[in-house]
Amino acid sequence: MSRPAPPTVASLDLTLYLGTWYEIARLPMRYERSDYTDVSATYSLDADGSVRVQNRAFDGKGELQESIGQAKPVDANDKSRLGVTFLPEGLRWIPFTKGDYWVLRIDDAYRTALVGSPDYEYLWLLHREPTLDAATRDDFLGTARSLGYDLAKLITTPHTGRRTA
Repeated sequence: MSRPAPPTVASLDLTLYLGTWYEIARLPMRYERSDYTDVSATYSLDADGSVRVQNRAFDGKGELQESIGQAKPVDANDKSRLGVTFLPEGLRWIPFTKGDYWVLRIDDAYRTALVGSPDYEYLWLLHREPTLDAATRDDFLGTARSLGYDLAKLITTPHTGRRTA
């Protein structure tokens, strides 16, 4: 049985969203191994108006891992729903190779964000610093639960003090 996609924020200012975010928690995904620590994502605007995505983390051996991608709004009128690809630049034109990156909730100061996929498989809790107070964490994860995300396999991202951004 299919369910409707979750709602996204009514308005997202991409300019305010740019910069570095730290992953506080996530649902498992094959592209991010469970032994990754200090996960960060840095977003910057490219000349063509797309968003450059730089994901960085330390793997289980302590080696820095990095992937560079590109994000574009799916609809020019709705900046809260982005399509993201990490394919090499020359292959990004291939259809059906973009992942969904939907901003489900963001605080007024653009310090904490909840991002998910419309199929309810992926979810990220992001913050501008590597740590987030428990009350805010619980509040944002409560939003995820209320939208229908299953948090039974939620991974809390370890931050060791080593900076990736």
